[in-house]
Amino acid sequence: MPKAKKKAVVKSAAIAKTLDSALAGLTSICDSGEKAVTTRAKEAKKLSASSKRLSKKRMTLNKRKKTATARLKKDGTAVNRKALSAVVKELGMVTREIARTKKTKDANNAELTGLRETVKRAKAYMKGVTSADRVLNKPKRKTRRRKTA
Repeated sequence: MPKAKKKAVVKSAAIAKTLDSALAGLTSICDSGEKAVTTRAKEAKKLSASSKRLSKKRMTLNKRKKTATARLKKDGTAVNRKALSAVVKELGMVTREIARTKKTKDANNAELTGLRETVKRAKAYMKGVTSADRVLNKPKRKTRRRKTA
């Protein structure tokens, strides 16, 4: 029966190098995650404002459509028909824009939620690592010499 090869013992320098690269990676994750969260949050704010603006515009167009329809029922002239069709056309454009904005906003919010959770975890790990480093890297206390009587 052939003997199994002995595994090489890992050197301290290799372990230290791996540990340092892992810490650098964690630091990089925290930094890039924070940047991504701020960027996504700004985008979410813009999308929210756009959504609000479009919603108000749709409400006013619905009111205008209602009055144009009433005016057309009273007087069926070409001017009133054109006014109603213009309002309906603009209302359709706004409705499509709202749907597009909502889709983008939902995707952005889902990504933002995931990013926030991940950054929160990374920060917690980083906090634990830094507190452990602080404990491990404390300088040794010098003991006083006892006074001889």
